[in-house]
Amino acid sequence: MIQTFYSNGKLLITGEYVVLNGAKAFALPTKFGQNLIVEEATDEHIHWTSYDSDGSIWFEDTILFSSIINKERFDDVASIKNTLIGILHEAYLMNGDFISKGKGYTIKTELTFPKFWGLGTSSTLINNIGQWLEIDAFELLKRSFGGSGYDIACAQNNSGILYQLKEDKPSVEVVHFNPIFTDKIYFIYLNKKQNSREAIAAYHRNNANVQKTIPMIDAITKTVVEANQPKEFAQALEQHEIIMSNVLELTTIKETLFQDFDGVIKSLGAWGGDFIMCISKQNPTDYFKEKGFEVVVPYGEMIL
Repeated sequence: MIQTFYSNGKLLITGEYVVLNGAKAFALPTKFGQNLIVEEATDEHIHWTSYDSDGSIWFEDTILFSSIINKERFDDVASIKNTLIGILHEAYLMNGDFISKGKGYTIKTELTFPKFWGLGTSSTLINNIGQWLEIDAFELLKRSFGGSGYDIACAQNNSGILYQLKEDKPSVEVVHFNPIFTDKIYFIYLNKKQNSREAIAAYHRNNANVQKTIPMIDAITKTVVEANQPKEFAQALEQHEIIMSNVLELTTIKETLFQDFDGVIKSLGAWGGDFIMCISKQNPTDYFKEKGFEVVVPYGEMIL
């Protein structure tokens, strides 16, 4: 028997970092995501193959059931195999039937976006494993990678979401975000993938003033979701950048790389990598490509 599972990628529009402390965040699922294809096999192991969006294999290995049960570690402490074993070990502790009742598996993962884009290679995997094993993906994320869980919420929903941690539990509200000005919104890849865990660790070292920031971010998030005009939307995002620049003690991406850009630029997720969002009256593709940023995706091609 072959089973196939799919999860959406994500982009965090507001609330980056402060969502960890209870701020209300706005996120959008993407048209890109990841498949997990599970086929029963034998010999008490999993033969795992991960494919990038171009069909190339970026990870392939065989993992013994015993390695999952014992959380076996291999030589390279940062290896993909160790990370995968760690996830599957936590999944086993939550529901061990796939090991105790299974004979073996051949598993494939298939990204529909380039792996380096940072749209949720890990979160889509964890949500797919959650679907396969019928376990709580939020809890599996908490036990493995950590983070707020907004990306799991995007993986599970086909509309925009307002996401908040309430007493450390996820609260998800579906919102239908479809303003008339989406043709003014573009997403630009910054040519490098940002390590979310490292960025979060840096944030925790500098978050003394976060609590007074949360009400301001919540208000901005409300404005962004409800905005009817592009100017209102853009101004709210610009204010968000200023506030988070002060919290993180970092210059905004516009100040750093795009001072001459005629429009508003907003960092998404971990600052300094992955995608940014811009609001521009004119198509900004030529501007960014002249600066060496080749991946410019219009809103309608990116957002589900």
